[in-house]
Amino acid sequence: MTRAFRFAIDHYLFLPVGAAVALSWANNWPASYFTFAHRVSFMVNDVGMALFFALMTREVVEAAAPDGALHTWRRLMLAVAAASGGCLGAVLVYLGYLQMGDESSVLAPGWPIVCATDVAFTYFVASNICSQRVIPFLVLTAIVSNAIGLVVLELRYPIGEIHAGAGIALSMVAITAAVVMRRCDVRSFWPYVLVSGAISWFGLFLTGLHPALALVPIVPFLPRTSRTRRFMVDAPLGARDALSRFHRTWKYPGHLVLFMFGLTNAGVVLRGVGTGTWAIAIAALAGKPADMIVVALVSSTGFTVALFFATVAFPVGPVLNEAKLGALLTIGVSVLATAVAKLLRAGRFAERAVRRRASAPEYVGV
Repeated sequence: MTRAFRFAIDHYLFLPVGAAVALSWANNWPASYFTFAHRVSFMVNDVGMALFFALMTREVVEAAAPDGALHTWRRLMLAVAAASGGCLGAVLVYLGYLQMGDESSVLAPGWPIVCATDVAFTYFVASNICSQRVIPFLVLTAIVSNAIGLVVLELRYPIGEIHAGAGIALSMVAITAAVVMRRCDVRSFWPYVLVSGAISWFGLFLTGLHPALALVPIVPFLPRTSRTRRFMVDAPLGARDALSRFHRTWKYPGHLVLFMFGLTNAGVVLRGVGTGTWAIAIAALAGKPADMIVVALVSSTGFTVALFFATVAFPVGPVLNEAKLGALLTIGVSVLATAVAKLLRAGRFAERAVRRRASAPEYVGV
């Protein structure tokens, strides 16, 4: 593996590169771009993103395990409370902003979009400006925020023709199969993914819920071994449990999925700025808890997940374009978060200041 490729993987650069290509393509050759995006959107959004959500679920499983970074219920519930408060604040700001214009009835259904927090981007920014002990809390808060938004979206905007009875039955079969395999000590992750995952996908599809969530209820049943490791860091190469091997096998394809997701969904015609654009961007920023300003700024980047939510909440058209632009604008919050952290000497900047003072020669007066 080349050094450049490894750097791109470690810094989650495939996603913004895909988004940048999409923006250039959509604004220079819109006809060919939107034809391409329409043709691949199902495979990327409904199938490929199942892998991304599975990898994020794996992080929650690892963090909540007895040897994880957020093991106690107290820590978990703190993240849940922070995520719930952040979502509520963002939604209130979004709806309040819409009341200032005359497009409230059209844009109001998009309020779940402001619950979105890009997990990969949050981790990348937090790892550069926040202290290590804050990162698990931030990432779990992002995951919980996304879970809240997903639940609301799935209940409000079911997809396709609904066959709730058959879908629920299939979902229960998928989970039961995963439980049986776990109790039978099936140590390969493939049966969990190919059998339980496939059944779960069809079950969610029939119930009108987004099939990209198919592996979320399955991943917690993959066998794992006890170990102590840093959050969002690869398991040791010698780890042979199913959860670790699942991560090692699908980590790099997962980045390809993120590239394709950015390429498929981030192609926004830049002249479509409107009320929805500013409502999403302002709500994502202003709705977070102000008493933890750097943490709030870091957790305000919606990007990937906000794009995903927008495609569910709005049909193709000008309103969706406005929403996507708002999601893209939230990327700028990461720059603001870095500037504020440096100004306040918070997180890593505080640690660096302490190290500089410790290494400075001591002046002794005569």
